[in-house]
Amino acid sequence: MILGSSCLPCNSAATVDPQAICHGVSSAFFFCWPCRCSQKSCVIWSSGGDVVERGHSFQVFCTFKDKCRILMEDHPLTQQRTKKNKFNETTYYFDVINLTNSRTYSCQCENFPDLDSCGIDISTGYPPDHPTNISCIYKILKNDNGVVVCTWDRGRHTYLRDTSMLWVKTDSGKVYSESPAASLTIPRSVQFISVWVQTQNQLGRINSSIVNYTLSDIVRPSTPSVSQHQCFSTMCIIQLELPVTAANLEIQYRDESDTWTTFTDTVVQSSSLVTSSISHLQPYRFYDFRVRYKFSTGLWSHWSNTVSNWTQEEVPAKELDVWFTQTDSDIKSLRIYWKEADTSISRGKIIQYEIMVTPDPTITRISAEQRNYSVPVCAECEVTVWARNSKGRSPPAKINNRPSKGKPPQDVQVSNTSVSISWKRPHSALHLTAYVLEWYPKGLKLAQLRWLRLGIDDTRSVLSGIKPFECYDGAVFAVYSDGTVSGQRFTDVATSESVPSAAPQVQENVIGNKLSISWTEIPRSQRGGCITKYTIYVEDESERQTFYPVASTQRLYTMADVSSGVYRMWMSASTAKGEGPLSQKVKLYIKQETSIFTLSVFVVFTIGAVLVCLWQNSAVKHRFCKVFHFFMPDPVPDPANSKWAKGYNQDKGKMNLQLQLSNYSVGMEEDPVLVDVEELHEHNGVTYAHTISSQLSPQSPELCPLYPLTTYIKTFSQDSDSSEHTQASMDTTTTVDYITAHGSASSDEEYKVEEEDCADMHFFPSLNIFAEPLESRGSLTLDAVRIDCTNVFEHI
Repeated sequence: MILGSSCLPCNSAATVDPQAICHGVSSAFFFCWPCRCSQKSCVIWSSGGDVVERGHSFQVFCTFKDKCRILMEDHPLTQQRTKKNKFNETTYYFDVINLTNSRTYSCQCENFPDLDSCGIDISTGYPPDHPTNISCIYKILKNDNGVVVCTWDRGRHTYLRDTSMLWVKTDSGKVYSESPAASLTIPRSVQFISVWVQTQNQLGRINSSIVNYTLSDIVRPSTPSVSQHQCFSTMCIIQLELPVTAANLEIQYRDESDTWTTFTDTVVQSSSLVTSSISHLQPYRFYDFRVRYKFSTGLWSHWSNTVSNWTQEEVPAKELDVWFTQTDSDIKSLRIYWKEADTSISRGKIIQYEIMVTPDPTITRISAEQRNYSVPVCAECEVTVWARNSKGRSPPAKINNRPSKGKPPQDVQVSNTSVSISWKRPHSALHLTAYVLEWYPKGLKLAQLRWLRLGIDDTRSVLSGIKPFECYDGAVFAVYSDGTVSGQRFTDVATSESVPSAAPQVQENVIGNKLSISWTEIPRSQRGGCITKYTIYVEDESERQTFYPVASTQRLYTMADVSSGVYRMWMSASTAKGEGPLSQKVKLYIKQETSIFTLSVFVVFTIGAVLVCLWQNSAVKHRFCKVFHFFMPDPVPDPANSKWAKGYNQDKGKMNLQLQLSNYSVGMEEDPVLVDVEELHEHNGVTYAHTISSQLSPQSPELCPLYPLTTYIKTFSQDSDSSEHTQASMDTTTTVDYITAHGSASSDEEYKVEEEDCADMHFFPSLNIFAEPLESRGSLTLDAVRIDCTNVFEHI
């Protein structure tokens, strides 16, 4: 049995049964099975074709085979359903207006869903523009031929697939074309060519204008390559490989500045290898090199690959830029600074620095990373600094700290707006060699010192590296030929300022009625510029405030003799823009305390007052003189000047004494007792009188002296008012009477017995130590000084 069957092609014009097709292959035997071909319900086409120019309008038609419920759509779907228009009973169409993008349109018979819909894709774009700006070069690959390479502008974008073709016609009439490439191989024997370009797409085709060239004008050799290079300290040698014979060579080189320097050379070429040298280079520099060349006519080749190399080192060419400074906190050392030298000066990698402080010849070696060093201060010393690389060391840079006889720069002016410093040249007998301008953030002189060395004709400079809201100090120095410097300082320089954003941190210390206030500086980021002052506020218990302005350089403020009480204290900082926020309030307790000095003065004054009061009492005074008689001189008045001595010749040595009885007297009424006086005798020119001791009365009890025994008893005249008027005999305003003791000089033993008998008697005659002493106005008798010892203790 033979099985075979086939469906007719679906696009066949024959009429087919849509349900089944049977094919017999034999009269005896055949086999049938259903067969179905895909069929469309309609035919679709466009009045503008499949590709239309953007912005054009056209119609899309659909023709159906049967009566259908027609569905016509465009894709992507628009917001509104596409309106269909009836052309005849079987044909409908779309109206497409101003189409700008590519779209797809379709038609469908809704009552025959088994039939496929029909559709069409419409592309939009523009026809090609005229090619313009045609530029061609003749690139020589080998000595016998070359390639014409052209470029051009295609014009606007067509949104379609464009194809271009390059046409070249030689002077011999031969035409070369190439598509889609833009280059053609032309023999070197050709001298002239004409070139044009043809461009086309689905909407059209167009040719450019014809451009004529002379090949010798557009000829360009191929790109060279650098095969070897070698460098010395000031010169490098480069070896090139040139594919073709060249006439001119151009070499470019650059260092870290990124600026190319061009060197042109004439090529004398015997082979493809060419050697060229570049001189006048700087030692120890990293250079880049590149090369190009050309024929005697035509264009330069493209640049070769870039090669790089270091030139070799040489001894440093110049001394270091050296400066120094000294701080108030360390007056015994000098800090030496130096700048890292530019490569043009160092001419090599610095491996170390060397310092010598003369007259000591010892050299101190310092690492290459260090930029400062401290040396001892010496009045006659000189500091020398060198920089050393692999080839040697630099010329010496010298610094000395001797006082300069030259004058500093005059009239230094600071402008905060432009951060510029100006000054006037000083008039000095010494030769001025340079100026040095230094500046640093306030308080960071050693850590961030910067300086600039200027010529003698410069009297103005702008500070660099100034940060906003940072305060700077500095100075301008005149440098003289003897190595000494003389400077003028400036302070509080800031480009931008604001009020401080924080307050100082306050610490208080109370000692008695003394208050000490200290504070720390505001962090630099919160100062807002230069602090001009601090303000301390103190509020007492009655809420009365007192403020104390303090200089910006102070960190401690002391208040003495503060009244006792409770206080509150706070403070703030200010810049030129105003006062910053206030610190937290601190409560203070002040207690009044007597100082040791005040207490000592009070005690001394009290004791002195008591002694003065006691001194007014004669008995106390007499007792004091007796106790301290070893420390006091015993003035001996001249007896010859006494009234007693003067009246001796008249009264024959007799004097009446009237006793003024006190409470402790014996109370007896007796006649005055006469005292016999011995004759005067003279010793060493001084006349003395002695009273003869005798018993006053046989019935009288034993008497004791009321006061300590002395060699004389003073009696005040009518002209004396106080003890201060009792002076030596030279004082004519006071009259002093003298009376001897109760016995002669030969009766000392009897005197001692009397003193022993009264040894147990108290010093004072009564309990009142301020009792007035016995005074006698006029004549003094023994009855006035007689005391009964037996009755003394009865009243104690």
